[in-house]
Amino acid sequence: MNYRHAFHAGNHADVLKHITLLALIDSFKRKDSPFFVLDTHAGRGRYLLSSEESRKTAEIDDGVMRLMAQPTLPEVVERYLKAVQADNPVGAMITYPGSPLLTAQAMRAQDRLAACELQEEEAAALKALFARDSRVGVHPGDGYAQIRSLLPPKFNGMKIGRGLVLIDPPYEAQDAEYPRILAALSETLTRWPQATCAVWFPIKQRRSVLHFFRKAAALPARSALLVEFLVRPDDSPLRLNGSGMLLLNPPWQFDRVLGPALPVLKKHLGEAGASTRMEWLKAAE
Repeated sequence: MNYRHAFHAGNHADVLKHITLLALIDSFKRKDSPFFVLDTHAGRGRYLLSSEESRKTAEIDDGVMRLMAQPTLPEVVERYLKAVQADNPVGAMITYPGSPLLTAQAMRAQDRLAACELQEEEAAALKALFARDSRVGVHPGDGYAQIRSLLPPKFNGMKIGRGLVLIDPPYEAQDAEYPRILAALSETLTRWPQATCAVWFPIKQRRSVLHFFRKAAALPARSALLVEFLVRPDDSPLRLNGSGMLLLNPPWQFDRVLGPALPVLKKHLGEAGASTRMEWLKAAE
C-alpha cells in the first residue's frame, strides 16, 4: 500500500472509516463533558482531488462519489456525506477531508484533538491546517511512541475522562504492523482504561488478520466489536479487497448505530461477491 493517502482519499476504505469515526464522535457529544481524540497517523488533514496522486487512481469515484449520487440514505451515512460536503463549495467536490479535519469540524469548544504524523511533509501541512485552531495539537513524529506522553489526556491540569484513540497506520510493513498496534492498544488501555479505541485494517486475505483479532480480543477492554466491508471476495493478496474497523470499548449499542450503513455500502460500493460483517469479539457483561 502506498503510504501517501492522497492516492486513496475518499475510497471505500475511507468511507467505512469516516462513517465510523463520525458516529463515534457524535456519541461522545451526547454528554456535555469534554472528550479527547488521539489520531496516531493523521496524514495531512485535507486532500486536493485535483492532485496528481488523486487523479492517478481516481479511487474516490468508486467511493464517496457513488454515495453522493444517491437520493436517500440512512442517517449515519448522510451525517458523513454532509461532513464531506461541508469542506467543499456547494455543488462541487474539490477536497476530501481526512480524519483529523473531520474530527475537528465535529468537535465542540471544550473538546480536544492530538494529531500525530511521522512524515515531515504531511506533518507540516497538518500543522498549517490547524495553525489557528487552539483545540488541536499537532505532534510531528511516531504516533505509537507518543501515546505515553499524550495519555491519559489532560486539559488545564484536569484529566479528560472520555474519548477516542484512532489508529490508522499505512501498513507499509504489512503483517508486521499488527504487533505494533497491539502494543499501542495495550499501552492505551493501561494508561486510559475507559478509552474507546478504533483500529482501521486492510483486508487482502482475511486469514492474515485472524491472529490479530484473537490477540486484540484478549486485551483488557470491556468489549470488542469487529466491522468489515469487502468490496469483492478476499481472494487476492495483491489488492485491497476491503477493510475493517476494530472497536474496543465502543459506546453502548454502537452496533445499532453503525449497522444501517453496511448494507448501503455493499449495495452502492460493492462489486460481485461483496460482503459485510459485524461481530462482537467480546460482548460487554
